[in-house]
Amino acid sequence: MPKLQLSFHTSFALKKEDLLKILKAANEEQGLHGKLEILMQRTNLGNKKVGPMKSWASRAGLVESGYLSAEGSIVYNKDPYLESPLTSWLMHFYLSFGDKGLQTPPENPADWGGWPYFVYTFLPEYRVFTASDLIHTSALVFDQETPKGLENFKYIWRAYTEEQALSNCKFLTQEGDDFIAGHPDLPNSYLIGYFLAKLWQRDFQDEKSVLTDSILNHPMGLAPALGINAEQLQEQLNLLEAHNIIEQRRAVPPFQIIARWDDPLTLLEKAYDSNL
Repeated sequence: MPKLQLSFHTSFALKKEDLLKILKAANEEQGLHGKLEILMQRTNLGNKKVGPMKSWASRAGLVESGYLSAEGSIVYNKDPYLESPLTSWLMHFYLSFGDKGLQTPPENPADWGGWPYFVYTFLPEYRVFTASDLIHTSALVFDQETPKGLENFKYIWRAYTEEQALSNCKFLTQEGDDFIAGHPDLPNSYLIGYFLAKLWQRDFQDEKSVLTDSILNHPMGLAPALGINAEQLQEQLNLLEAHNIIEQRRAVPPFQIIARWDDPLTLLEKAYDSNL
């Protein structure tokens, strides 16, 4: 049965101010290795908070094996205070896969835990919902979880709605008791191109062209990751083509997409540079 896998943070919500302390340490020669007491001194984080913040940084794609990931290095250099919506989008993208990253996705997103279930199963069906709606619906999926365990979903909606976290990408907003999805403030084409390139590596490896439908309708693909539908994603693909990130062949079905990038990280750098 699916397990929620949302206790990695213990009771510490995502907070960029604390995350930045982890990134600074990860950028130093010793990284995040060594004695806990020393890392506490270097980060000025308490012993109960260091571990959860390391987990947030890792799941958000910014830290790998105790050091900044390639993406984390770009973020740290381009957005040193983690203020850009691009950084929020990047963190969301990786958080949406739980702790599995860009492994081959399961048939059922819930098999990877509560965060993949929330992004790739729940939100496409429930664009407006309350906290009770989410908890009651997820209880049917994660039926081995206790009511207290299911309350960990609050750390997901807090991550998307709190200013100190990811609220500036508007993947999820809140009005009163209602949470609202499906109206994100989408990032620029280069970051969307980066997401496409990473998902392409995951799903199609070295293929140079794939069927457009396989991009538009992948259940754990680009559309739900951006919080939009297939029709809206096609509009974004048109923009990617205008930026020479992809080529589309739509004269005769089946329509195809051809990759025109060399390295996804180049697209990530361009995403930040284009916003300067």
